[in-house]
Amino acid sequence: MTSPDLRHHGDVDAAPGLADFAVNVRVPHPPDWLRERLAAALDGLGTYPSKLAEERAREAVARRHGRSPDEVLLLNGAAEGFALLPKLAPRRAAIVHPGFTEPEVAFRDAGIPVEHVLLDGDFQLKSTHADADLTVIGNPTNPTSVLHEAVKLKTLPGRLVVDEAFMDAVPGEPESLAHDPEVLVLRSLTKTWGLAGLRAGYFLGDPETLQRLAHGRPHWPVGSLTLEAITACCEPEALEASARFAREAEEHAAFALEQLQDLVVVAPKAPFVLIRAPRGTREALRDKGIAVRRCDTFPGLDDTYLRVAIRPPKEFAVFVDALRVAMEELA
Repeated sequence: MTSPDLRHHGDVDAAPGLADFAVNVRVPHPPDWLRERLAAALDGLGTYPSKLAEERAREAVARRHGRSPDEVLLLNGAAEGFALLPKLAPRRAAIVHPGFTEPEVAFRDAGIPVEHVLLDGDFQLKSTHADADLTVIGNPTNPTSVLHEAVKLKTLPGRLVVDEAFMDAVPGEPESLAHDPEVLVLRSLTKTWGLAGLRAGYFLGDPETLQRLAHGRPHWPVGSLTLEAITACCEPEALEASARFAREAEEHAAFALEQLQDLVVVAPKAPFVLIRAPRGTREALRDKGIAVRRCDTFPGLDDTYLRVAIRPPKEFAVFVDALRVAMEELA
């Protein structure tokens, strides 16, 4: 059985009535234009998801990344992608930590040996000699908010799987490997577009690998609304908006870094920041109506680390003020 802590996620830390800095979804709901697209698709829910709609979504993703449609596997969110990884049957999987824990959960539940590649205090990727034939890493990494150089990722052992769930929040996506046919890349649309409750994502990879991953999935594996969301979020207008959001996120991250100063472990490259604070800070913030993500469930971190979602400056200032009061009380 997998440790229950590895299954802990930020939505558990958030709760009704709390200001949510625990979940990394950019907005509380989809933008109006996307809601209209989804609403227009509701009348089609009486029919099964069509092959045509699936093809449209795959073609939209393929155009977005300069790939062919047979190099795209549509998913019910990135979490489904992690659940499919054991189908690749590695002898031993390496997971770069601290990092998102769902890949490890999937491999351990499938009885596949897992080796941790633990990064040190600056959480930068260095050489590793893991005894593995498949390696999973996030880029940018959750929860450290580190963006690794693509050339360093390619030095990791075995088949490389890169979780790029937050890459669209990085201006220009400079270290993305979504174009590389030798790498299996996982993307999520839920963070940028406020779709966490719908679930929407996809794999990019070589056709043979994607066929192995897709084998045994139920018929109609992705619903009509998800197909519509994937298509809409990969169209040119959406990509232009996403690029604007990424530039805004970079500005917001700079503000967060300035406000938090020495508490920041690594300068954030994603829309969340890893900080270090006295034990009890998370509980003190919760008492003040603020939810942040506990990090002792990530291998390599303890309860002095907290992950904080970066919000626009006016909203983030509320968190900063509460944090200062909490730390003064703890001192």
